[in-house]
Parts: sequence; C-alpha cells; structure tokens
Amino acid sequence: MTSPGDLRVLETVRNNLTREFAGVFSPETVAACLAESYDRLVATATVDRFLVIFAERFARDRLKATAKVEGKIVTSVPEVLFVCVHNAGRSQMAAALLDHRAKGTVHVRSAGSDPADRLNPAVIEAMSEIGLDITKEFPKPLTDEVVRAADVVITMGCGDACPLYPGKRYLDWELEDPAGKSLATVRQIRDEIDARVQSLLTDLVPVTAAT
Repeated sequence: MTSPGDLRVLETVRNNLTREFAGVFSPETVAACLAESYDRLVATATVDRFLVIFAERFARDRLKATAKVEGKIVTSVPEVLFVCVHNAGRSQMAAALLDHRAKGTVHVRSAGSDPADRLNPAVIEAMSEIGLDITKEFPKPLTDEVVRAADVVITMGCGDACPLYPGKRYLDWELEDPAGKSLATVRQIRDEIDARVQSLLTDLVPVTAAT
C-alpha cells in the first residue's frame, strides 16, 4: 500500500511531469502513465526507498518514447534498446557501456521481460572497476512504447518476450547470464559486451564512434 508520504511526493511528481510535457500530452495522460509506472515497479521491487524516484524516471522515459512514436517530438540520433530477462545484468551493462562510448550520439534504453527487484551486485562492481557507476539504475519492465521508439532492439536471452515491429533492426546477442556468477566471470561478460557495443557503435555512428 502506498504511504501518505509517497502519495504526496507522487502528486508533486505528477505536477512536474505535467508541466514538462505540457502541449505534448494531457494532464490525464501523464497521470495515467505515472500511476501505471509506479504500480509496475511496486509489483517487482522489494525495497521501496526509491520507488517514487524510479517511477518518475520510468514514466518520463515512457512518455518520451510515446511522443517519438506518435511524431510529437523528433530525435536526431539513433535509439537503441537492450532487453534481457531481469534487466539486472547484461542489458544494464550494455546500456551503460554504449551510453558512455557514444557520448550523446546514441540514445540508449534497457528493459527486462521479467525484471528483478535490484541490480546484480557483481555487475555493479565490475562496472565500477572501469569507472562506470550504475548504482542509480534500476530494473525496468519491458513496455510496448520503448520497443516501438527504438531503431535497434538487442535481445539477450529473453526469447520471444520482445514484440516485433516492421522497420526495426533486431539483433540477438548470445551472452552468458551473470546471475550467480563469480566476479571474474562477470568481468569476462562485461568485456565481451563492450566489444560488441564498440562494433555496434561503429556501425551506427561511424564518424564519431569512440574507442
């Protein structure tokens, strides 16, 4: 059950998002997206300390994706969506690595077909070793609008959970699941993902791709 404190903060968040998307979406649409986003995170999270913050970020990203799909905003960079089962390891590493290397030339999202309640601690540590802090990230449910907004959808062991839309590029990266693995193994998975990310970036943005 949502606490009175969270209800007050959610109201503030709703008002902020309504102002942010004024002229793009109605207040009712914003409120409905925020409420659904919060409910979907509540269904998977076991620690609710940051739920309202996560719900705000989740709703904002979904609204931006919907605005792109509906032609209400135009983006000038390719959008990539990484999808794995739990969005706690592989897809989080891939998203962080691509975002870091792309330096704003690619918009990156990640999601899970069956999201976990928190990120894999070994993944957090392996990423921190190369200077990338992902502690503020969180597992996000896969939603239709983020798939539709993506130009490239990269799946990692989530089977047929990701819907298929014409005109999109779909790739499947066969990668070992870091869940329950040692830090040494997670490092190997991280490095394999990084190599694939660099190749993808060269393909997407050949002139500005970082090494």
